[in-house]
Amino acid sequence: MNETPDLFEWAEKQAADRMSVPEAAAEEVASEDFWNTPVVLVDAFSQIFRAFYAIRQLNNHRGDPVNALYVMTKLLLQIEKNYPAEKGAFLFDCGKVAFRLELLPEYKANRPPMPESLKQQMPVIEEMASAFGWPLLRVENYEADDLIGAFACHIPGSVLIVTGDKDLSSLVDERVHLLKPARSGGGFQECGPEEVVRDFGVEPELIPDYLALLGDSVDNISGVPGIGPKSAVELLKSFGSTEKWFDGNGELRINAAKFTGKLTGRQELIRRNLALTRLKCELPEELAGCCNVLTKKAPDWQKIANMCADNDFKSLLKEIPATPDLPQKEDELF
Repeated sequence: MNETPDLFEWAEKQAADRMSVPEAAAEEVASEDFWNTPVVLVDAFSQIFRAFYAIRQLNNHRGDPVNALYVMTKLLLQIEKNYPAEKGAFLFDCGKVAFRLELLPEYKANRPPMPESLKQQMPVIEEMASAFGWPLLRVENYEADDLIGAFACHIPGSVLIVTGDKDLSSLVDERVHLLKPARSGGGFQECGPEEVVRDFGVEPELIPDYLALLGDSVDNISGVPGIGPKSAVELLKSFGSTEKWFDGNGELRINAAKFTGKLTGRQELIRRNLALTRLKCELPEELAGCCNVLTKKAPDWQKIANMCADNDFKSLLKEIPATPDLPQKEDELF
């Protein structure tokens, strides 16, 4: 078995050093209209890795890598401009997730280590997100997807999830939408139930079944041999969720001659994959009173301006309503 991915080890260490759950998490805010505006939840690592690979080899005047920090700062500015929120959080993975590793010891074991230049940027990326007012949340034995799912299922109002992760499409309904950063680098694509059907061919509630059939090479999950996206859509549209496909003895119930050979004897594989792909939506005790823990502060524009100036983000300073009190460098390039 391969070693656990370095990303898990990094996340686990962060959790041990400082659990990012405010002490007031268990206190419920009494205001009845607290949930009247959307809650914005950011899938932190999905966006940080996207930022890291969007631009390569960007350094500040000290020679420190800042490519991921630069793109994340642009993203934070876009969120603040287009979806200003009073409630929300950055959600992080937190080390090894025991129940998934028990189901599949090789789960995510094929992921490469976090690049060293990204590791160097993580503390300042978190500092920048905090300067924008975002709570940073991580809870032991929860992946970010699980925390997002737990909040989305417990929040009574509308939820916007900033992510590019297909797993989170299962949460989408009339109340919960995804915000996918546009590939062109500007703005977001809002994804509701119609967009999920357009992109995958099945309704959001069938996304876990769809992923269970296909597997996920990124997470090291093997799918059902011979079943591709078109076959998965055809099966799910014709026969519903995979839980209906087998009887108590594991015998195939559905009448689909061309798929019989591919599905016979695959009940346990599908069940395991379904358990892996379904989100753990139980809210952890640490976040039981989720009002205070999701209260976003106003951006500290002075600190943001200073951090941008310190890292030579000259173009971004034009979008910030504050003047840095740090000396400007003549060779600022970006």
